[in-house]
Amino acid sequence: MSNVAPGTPGGAVVALEHVTKAYGDPDAPAVTDLSLTIPAGEICVLVGPSGCGKTTTMKMINRLIEPTSGRITIDGLDVASLPAVNLRRRIGYVIQQVGLFPHLTIAENVAIVPQLLRWPRTRIAERVEELLELIGLDPAAYRGRYPSELSGGERQRVGVARALAADPPVMLMDEPFGAVDPIRRDRLQNEFLRLQARVRKTIVFVTHDVDEAIKMADRIAILQIGGILAQYDTPDAILANPASEFVERFVGADRGLKRLSLGRVGDLPMMTPVIVRVGEARDTARERVQRAGDADYALLVDDLQRPLGWIDAHDLAGDGPIPAEAATPGAPTVEPESTLRDALSAMLGSSVQLGVVVDAQDRVMGLVSVDAISEALRAPVRGADGDLHEVGAAVDEAP
Repeated sequence: MSNVAPGTPGGAVVALEHVTKAYGDPDAPAVTDLSLTIPAGEICVLVGPSGCGKTTTMKMINRLIEPTSGRITIDGLDVASLPAVNLRRRIGYVIQQVGLFPHLTIAENVAIVPQLLRWPRTRIAERVEELLELIGLDPAAYRGRYPSELSGGERQRVGVARALAADPPVMLMDEPFGAVDPIRRDRLQNEFLRLQARVRKTIVFVTHDVDEAIKMADRIAILQIGGILAQYDTPDAILANPASEFVERFVGADRGLKRLSLGRVGDLPMMTPVIVRVGEARDTARERVQRAGDADYALLVDDLQRPLGWIDAHDLAGDGPIPAEAATPGAPTVEPESTLRDALSAMLGSSVQLGVVVDAQDRVMGLVSVDAISEALRAPVRGADGDLHEVGAAVDEAP
């Protein structure tokens, strides 16, 4: 977003202070004396078993549900002091079924809240264009379409754009990727993490999937039945040092493997591949491989720098241009936002056991290795208190 510099939080501090919600029976509340603080610009994921109060907790922040007792503040302002409608216009909201209005165009859907806030028409039009570009949809191609003309993933992205339209400091996301297939879900998660790195909103994210929580969160709040806070910490610290037997059971016995879901490919040191291009003269490519020293292979790319596969140094013998079919296909590609767990899974199936890191346009950025992932897993973890902690048994469970 143009008014938020990369790395600068565009969010607000959200604090819940002794919040309780009871429906009828005061001895069996849905949420019990819940206190936690979410720093500005971070993603807090609420996770726990069905009926633990995670959606109730989220809806109390924008007063879709009123707390029985306690206080919720946004940058120190008590949300109860604002008219509920005004509060909700200052908080972005994304739900699982997206909720786009079918009779409105994509541009009109995105513009709803700015129109309610009576923004000038030119400012609204500029904001719609900016947001469609931000979520990777060409404004000229998409602004006039209707929701029924979009794929599920495209509708989900438009839902995020609509939630961002009035530049809210806080966003609430209720299982936003739960209705899409696993492949598209992974891509949407990566796209959202790229977007969050730019806009840095404070996000309360509800999911029932502990793996999604680990991937998406800066901090995780694990709730027990009754909305009782079992542990609130960074994903790494929770996996390395669960606070109770309940937390240990909930995150699963494969805590070592789950720690691989914490790291991102973009956090690893990248190696520079030896690159040869389709149509390049074999003798020129051969010289480049020889200058690289002990490289036995090179990465063949097309004119747009997209990887086609590995090519053995012996296949560069002779004269003439290098054809596209000279490469051995199957070089695993990963994105900077891909988890180390996903990257390792892809790389173990490759004979070279290297992952090709590509950007959003599938252009080569570099290489990562299995050894680099193994080294990252051995690193100490940092908790929400900022202190480093030894990993302990979690690493012993890793492969």
